[in-house]
Amino acid sequence: MAITAALLSACGGARDSNGINDPFEPANRKVHAFNKGVDRALVGPASKGYGVVPDPLKRAVGNVADTLDLPGDIANNLLQFRLADAGENSVRLLANLTFGVFGLVDFASFAGVEGKPTDFGETLHVWGVGEGPYMELPFAGPSTARDTVGMVTDLALNPVRLALPKREANAATILKILSRLGDRDRFSATVDSLLYESADSYAQARLLYLQNRRFQLGKGDGAAGDTGEDGFIDPYADAPSNAAAPIDDGFIDPYEDPYAQ
Repeated sequence: MAITAALLSACGGARDSNGINDPFEPANRKVHAFNKGVDRALVGPASKGYGVVPDPLKRAVGNVADTLDLPGDIANNLLQFRLADAGENSVRLLANLTFGVFGLVDFASFAGVEGKPTDFGETLHVWGVGEGPYMELPFAGPSTARDTVGMVTDLALNPVRLALPKREANAATILKILSRLGDRDRFSATVDSLLYESADSYAQARLLYLQNRRFQLGKGDGAAGDTGEDGFIDPYADAPSNAAAPIDDGFIDPYEDPYAQ
């Protein structure tokens, strides 16, 4: 709780800057190097091994993992006072638990109920808590002070983990890990290019995380440049300058060096 209080105090006011707030960059770069080592030695090979699992089984695992996230989504929807989103996620949970055979089949999506994924980091954003400094966390990767508090809170107060017996809760955790390995395998080309082919993988990962997270939260704030009319961020804008032109198609190239001259 002391760490949580310290992180929340670092988040400052309600409005985030349009730039990159990274006072912990030297430490963050060390964590990034550690995470790359873990990915190279463990996560990457494990995801390739999981990639040989038949697609129907991987989809079933992913569907169950997504269904297990829904009670937490509903709780955060309610904390955000987004009752319509809470209702949609509740319908999705009920549909997948019943017609979807305990979540093995994503019946809700077939029925047109896509759901509204969220987290406690977004709840803090809705409550007016600032983004705070950028942070890279061991194993978890890019984050901010606000999203770190959100992640810790989601883990500690996850309704599924609190409601299920220990053995079933551990099984749910394993399913979520397998689902993440499936994501790593599915996007392996993108992740490998970002981590191992870009000139500065730390800067690229930071830029991509901040711009996508801000856009996800409806902020439309640039991580290192200006935004176009559609709310996407121009990663080609010179970081110290505010004179970049908006992009036309909203496409973000995470591999372009934003600091190139």
